[in-house]
Amino acid sequence: MALGLVPAAAAFRAAAPPASSAATAEAAAAQTLTWTANNSVTAYASAPTTAVAGPTTIIFENSVATGNTSGMPHTLTFETSDPQYNQDVDLNITANPFDPNGGRYEAEVTLTPGVYRYYCAFPGHGSMTGLLVVTGGPEDTTPPEVSAQVTGDQNAEGDYIGSATVTVTATDAGSGVDTVEYEIDDTGFQPYTGPVTIDEVGDHSVQFRATDNAGNTSPDGSVQFTVVEPEPEDTTPPDISASVAGEQDDDGNYVGSATVTVTATDAESGVASVEYALDGGAFQPYTAPVQVTATGAHTVQYRATDNAGNVAPVESVQFTVVEPEPDDTTPPNISASVTGDQNEDGDYVGSATVTITATDAQSGVASVEYSLNGAAFTAYTAPVVVSAIGDHTVQFRATDNAGNVAPVEAVQFSVVEPEPDDTTPPEVAASVAGEQNDEGDYVASATVTITATDAESGVASIAYALDGGAFQPYTAPVVVTALGDHTVQFRATDNAGNTSPVESVSFTVVEPEPDDTTPPDVSAAVTGDQNEDGDYVGSATVTITAADAGSGVASVEYDLDGAGFTAYTTPLVVSALGDHTVQFRATDNAGNVAPVEAVQFSVVEPEPDDTTPPDVSAAVAGDQNEDGEYVGSATVTVTATDAGSGVASIAYALDGGSFQPYTAPVVVSAVGDHVVQYRATDNAGNTSPVESVAFTVVEPEPDDTTPPDTSASVAGSQNPDGVYIGSATVTITASDTQSGVASIEYNLDGAGFVAYTAPVVVSAVGDHTVQYRATDNAGNVAPVESVQFTVVEPEPDDTTPPAVAASVAGEQNPDGAYVDSATVTVTATDTESGVASVVYSLDDGSFVPYTAPVVVSSVGEHTVRYRATDNAGNASEVGSVTFTVVERDGDACPDSDTRPTVVIGGLDSLVANVDRGDGCTINDLIDDEGEWPNHGAFVRHVTEVANELVADGVITSRERGMLTRTAAASDVGVVPPAELAPADPAAAKATASAPAGEVSIEEALAHHAGHH
Repeated sequence: MALGLVPAAAAFRAAAPPASSAATAEAAAAQTLTWTANNSVTAYASAPTTAVAGPTTIIFENSVATGNTSGMPHTLTFETSDPQYNQDVDLNITANPFDPNGGRYEAEVTLTPGVYRYYCAFPGHGSMTGLLVVTGGPEDTTPPEVSAQVTGDQNAEGDYIGSATVTVTATDAGSGVDTVEYEIDDTGFQPYTGPVTIDEVGDHSVQFRATDNAGNTSPDGSVQFTVVEPEPEDTTPPDISASVAGEQDDDGNYVGSATVTVTATDAESGVASVEYALDGGAFQPYTAPVQVTATGAHTVQYRATDNAGNVAPVESVQFTVVEPEPDDTTPPNISASVTGDQNEDGDYVGSATVTITATDAQSGVASVEYSLNGAAFTAYTAPVVVSAIGDHTVQFRATDNAGNVAPVEAVQFSVVEPEPDDTTPPEVAASVAGEQNDEGDYVASATVTITATDAESGVASIAYALDGGAFQPYTAPVVVTALGDHTVQFRATDNAGNTSPVESVSFTVVEPEPDDTTPPDVSAAVTGDQNEDGDYVGSATVTITAADAGSGVASVEYDLDGAGFTAYTTPLVVSALGDHTVQFRATDNAGNVAPVEAVQFSVVEPEPDDTTPPDVSAAVAGDQNEDGEYVGSATVTVTATDAGSGVASIAYALDGGSFQPYTAPVVVSAVGDHVVQYRATDNAGNTSPVESVAFTVVEPEPDDTTPPDTSASVAGSQNPDGVYIGSATVTITASDTQSGVASIEYNLDGAGFVAYTAPVVVSAVGDHTVQYRATDNAGNVAPVESVQFTVVEPEPDDTTPPAVAASVAGEQNPDGAYVDSATVTVTATDTESGVASVVYSLDDGSFVPYTAPVVVSSVGEHTVRYRATDNAGNASEVGSVTFTVVERDGDACPDSDTRPTVVIGGLDSLVANVDRGDGCTINDLIDDEGEWPNHGAFVRHVTEVANELVADGVITSRERGMLTRTAAASDVGVVPPAELAPADPAAAKATASAPAGEVSIEEALAHHAGHH
């Protein structure tokens, strides 16, 4: 058990020089055990074999003094994983003669009775191992010291939210800790093996105790705590809104300036921050209402973030700021109108109403006033009614909000007595309209229009009644669609209350004929004298016929050779030579137009008298040998053409015999040389000259007794097991060099042989066997062969989009910003159909194909959005990554060592002293003028710097060796013998306690900066 042991990273320290080691060991522990190592990789130079239990100082030295002159590192490592050995000491010391401690370290441990195994952990040093036997030490009567700590997320009351973790620690300076136990809420003690997490809500008590290897048990200790329910996670972004305030004009624009106030609330974790962006600029913190004074259209975007990190979607307000209007010096525009019932002289009968209107486009109208017939001006609030009989003048004026008063204007008019009472009723009449048939009935509907006039008080209302129903107001023509006879009664009343006598009109509504929606049937025929090619000799006549069983044919049209449609009245005679197209169509009386159809024909010149004999030729066919001779037989085919009157007959003669009619190809099988003569005669009696063809027929080759060669291949989409997905296609190939292939057959899964005419597609799921064979023209059948394969179901359709992620890489400063540039790498995977494409967008730009990592070097905050599409067309959700690029700080080494080669302690390494790219050379990094505790520490420093320069590609491995050898040969860091043993051992341990880890170039630069 490692309880009570200092952690491995700090478990050892540089040992004090040997001269004072005895006193140090006596003060620190009851015994001291020393291991040494030299150049050997098979055994330690010295090692103890026995010890007594109890506190112990372990010294490990691997130095020049112990015989290591090669600089080889070794470890002293105690076994902790093999149960046959003690496992309670976790010790792992690495030492070499040139490390900062000169290869000498010590550690404080507590040994317990038993056997410890130790070894060197470096590969190839496996023979460096041994056993340490520990026997009982002084009697241990002191129990272990034990404590417990409770950790977890706590609320303001100190309660643990969701869970609490209890960690128990025990130490024993005597025989060592054997066991640790704990119990929760008095449920009984149980072994403690690691931190205990308690997530049950409520009050808890954990008791604990420990027992050492001597059997001493500590008193029970305890810790008390409370676990409470966690608050629900806040996943809701803040509510956010914005309002715009300021002086507005009539168009709603803000005059001079506008103030935007943004408000955010969050009922859960609370609002952390509010931001805004003006007119597409960068977002910035919102701390107070934003005043915008720049003239023009503006957009303010805004968002808020709560304390749980939820960001509200960006919202925006739009508004326009305009220049303030100049001072208003223009009075209002003002006018007046007079309305009322007028007589023929234009006088107003009974009364007149005066309406005054004023407008002001700048400051607006403040007041309107009027004066009737010279009386004082008074406020105008509503139209003025004048009923006094006589002549009148109304003056009027208006004042705007800037105090401008319009010039006084006036209207004049006269009011006269009304006419005597009206006792005459209106005159009223009605008319019926609509489509009528031959009997005068209205087809489908009739529309009744009623008109009334009254020369005195005027018509007040009209009423009508349909087919004896109640009278109702007439407001528009009455449409009657019900079939049958109808009567409409009507009357009118004037404004004096006089009603006309009731009058009426009668009519009949009948069913309409069914609508004709079918176009005419139309056809065309071409007639005339035709030659053998079907062309019309001299002229052609086109006759067009149309019929319509519905409304009848209204018109027929035609278009000759695209000249445009024209009315067809008689058959069309076409005598122009050439190809012709006549398009035609017909329209019926219901307006239905037949689809355009067409006839094509050609008109040619009449033939002159035929005096030319036919053209005649012959061809010989058959199986030929390499000499061009026909094997077994030859077939002679004679062909004759006559463009004039046409071919009447063909004749041929074989080998000088008499001519005989040619009716079919002539087969010649007699072996020997042959001549076939031939001629043709046309219908005008013209006979062609005799022509001939010569050829030779030879004996055929011996009979073909060899069957065809056959093979088969299987193709299709295969999975990794080689089976075919969905279907497999079997292609069979046969060849025969003698008589040729006559047929191919196949047999699928024992179903019987059938003719093979095309590749066979097999889609049934399962194992299959296709047998195949071929037969040649000589009847030879190839042996049956076969192919075997398996068809499996295709995978289901891919409906899952790819998984896509992005990472950002580059040099980062302590704030996490990327220095000079950042590289974004997007990775997409799709386990089904595969990734088809990846696209990305930088800073809200358009998406573009992603083909390689994206390097972003512009300074500022950036967002890269990305998505991927698979081969099934599924597109992933858009993902994003946000980062910041900053400029690099200034020159890291302003006083750089610029010597041409790397010089170490006055020794030239012959390695070029190059600049690393940040203003620092290799000499700056090595810093041979710095302060070093010893020569080994400096050599190790140079080695680590050289390793990193190789990794960065600055120097080669060969140059690394040149640097480290030069450093080892130098005297940088060499400590004079008088300074090797410091007077204060504690100071020596503190000085040498730095861990032997790696030194980075950044640490080297820091070290360099401290000495320049």
